[in-house]
Amino acid sequence: MFCDYHIHTNYSDDSQYLMEDLVLDALEMKMDEICFTDHVDYGIKKDWDEVEEIEYRDGMPFLNVNYPQYFQEISDLQMKYPNLVMKKGMEFGVQVHTIPQYKTLFSKYPFDFIILSCHQVNNQEFWTQEFQAGKTQKEYNEKYYQELLEIVKEYKDYSVLGHLDLITRYDELGVYDFENIKEIITQILKIVIADGKGIEVNTSSHRYGLNDLTPSRDILKLYKELGGKVITIGSDTHKHEHLGAYILETKKELKKLGFQYYCTFDQMKPIFHQLDEQ
Repeated sequence: MFCDYHIHTNYSDDSQYLMEDLVLDALEMKMDEICFTDHVDYGIKKDWDEVEEIEYRDGMPFLNVNYPQYFQEISDLQMKYPNLVMKKGMEFGVQVHTIPQYKTLFSKYPFDFIILSCHQVNNQEFWTQEFQAGKTQKEYNEKYYQELLEIVKEYKDYSVLGHLDLITRYDELGVYDFENIKEIITQILKIVIADGKGIEVNTSSHRYGLNDLTPSRDILKLYKELGGKVITIGSDTHKHEHLGAYILETKKELKKLGFQYYCTFDQMKPIFHQLDEQ
């Protein structure tokens, strides 16, 4: 089975990949299933119906998903292209102070799958180095994981944690020693597992030139040791060349680490699939 469970289209503020073009590409690649997971980042972005004048960043509207259009287009494409399974998901970029907004959003729409990510802390973004500025490597790493810990304690309307060690991607000082953060990551993973949730392996680590998987092999081993079983695989697609990238290679890596299954989702419930032998 060939599926991709982390993809962004023109409904995200950082992608111009038309949803139907993505579907056609997936069919051309003989994919079996995809899940749309466009961005919602309350705190730094507003909803379409909240603004009188649209702000643009890098030429694209700096707004959350246009929810009614999004779900309608997915439904239309499901009817038009029945040979590809398409699931309705989103990537929630949660911060502690935005949890109430996500609870409201989740209650309004029929989701199959939610990636819970943390892209900002106190509305400070990682990729711009705003969050890291003025902090030591120890401080910004620990503050990131502490935010994530507080989120999973309170917020439960999700399927998997997205790119759990995201801060590594934007750490200009290199990879922070896993032993320094193992205790807090253990706390996070124990809650995730107890809640019946999972984690994703995000294959964008390859295009970002990272020397490890995302999350790292250390985190994946720890997750398995703690009893974690729910894992999805996604490319974090934002354009054509990202779609489906390194999915098959990641399955092999998970097999090497001792995992037997990966998951797809339907109506927020995991479906387990045997990892391929090859």
